[in-house]
Amino acid sequence: MARKRVSNTNQGKKDLAEIAAYYGEESVELELRFIDAVEVAFGKLLQMPEIGARREYFHPRIHGLRVWPIPEFPKILVFYRPSATGVEVVRVLHSARDIAALFSKSKKS
Repeated sequence: MARKRVSNTNQGKKDLAEIAAYYGEESVELELRFIDAVEVAFGKLLQMPEIGARREYFHPRIHGLRVWPIPEFPKILVFYRPSATGVEVVRVLHSARDIAALFSKSKKS
């Protein structure tokens, strides 16, 4: 049996890098705590991929995404979809952002 894994879209990778860099400007310790929290969150999503709330968007490429906050950083939301091979992370966004507008601009999910 193949091991399940987290895969990130290019935009998901970019989101994570930007958030980590933002926290890194405040302190390296905060950046490292964020990175650790992301790893814990992704591990939890692999164990229980249905844990996140289902979000319904009209755009077909992002229809049926789930969202789950990163523990210790609850305003940072992981938008993902369960897959046969694990979990695909589509975006990682701060909850204060205009999420609907960001997804409507998405070229690829």
